[in-house]
Amino acid sequence: MKKTVLTFGLIAGLIVTSLMYLNLSLTKDKNNFELGEVLGYSTMIIALSTIFFAIKAFRDKHQHGMITFGKSFLIGLYITLIAGAIYAIGWEIYYQNFASDFMTQYTTHYIEKMKSSGASELEIKQQIESMADMQELYKNPILRFGFTLMEILPVGIIISLISAAFLFKRKQLTT
Repeated sequence: MKKTVLTFGLIAGLIVTSLMYLNLSLTKDKNNFELGEVLGYSTMIIALSTIFFAIKAFRDKHQHGMITFGKSFLIGLYITLIAGAIYAIGWEIYYQNFASDFMTQYTTHYIEKMKSSGASELEIKQQIESMADMQELYKNPILRFGFTLMEILPVGIIISLISAAFLFKRKQLTT
């Protein structure tokens, strides 16, 4: 199981990180955060689809076609953790070298969006305060790493659950 998890986790991590870099290169100058978000989560789904193939490969090659839901889910979870760590490290490298002003740009964009949608001055003021707190937290690399992991982990958990539900097989009782 270790080899399967490590192999597919590394593949998923490299895919999601490579596509993140591609996504960032396409959207950086445009400050199109909405498109970046859609592309970002789409790339996570693409990369983490390796979970399905990992579970199937492990079940068929090492489990004689049988695997429990729990073991299937664990395989997916471990792959998610490996891919997530690679993704977070990739973001940290990008952030340090090319996007240290990311939170400032994002805050400015979000506040402008609120203003153009007709939000009240009180709502805008509250959001500015909230985002200032977030900017301060985002300066801490450990917290930033955690925030980045929290982007990909829910996607991986959902894909792991779906894949485990589709692929688990029990031995048939014979009478």
